[in-house]
Amino acid sequence: MTTTVETYTVATEGLTLSGMVWRRFKKPMFGMVERILAMNQNLASVGPYLPVGTKVSIPIDPPSTDVLSRPVVQLWD
Repeated sequence: MTTTVETYTVATEGLTLSGMVWRRFKKPMFGMVERILAMNQNLASVGPYLPVGTKVSIPIDPPSTDVLSRPVVQLWD
């Protein structure tokens, strides 16, 4: 399976990586932050708020189904 990559340039101050994922996909994308950090090795070193002008590569294809199909854990019966 090939992954389509989109480049996003940070244009506003105070943007986090998870906020950027939410803006792009408009829904929770479990495992997407981890995939983005794996693709952009230097991104974790800039801190929690991405500086304006930072370019981030985002994989567009959904994560594998094993990430999305985790069993539900119930704390109480």
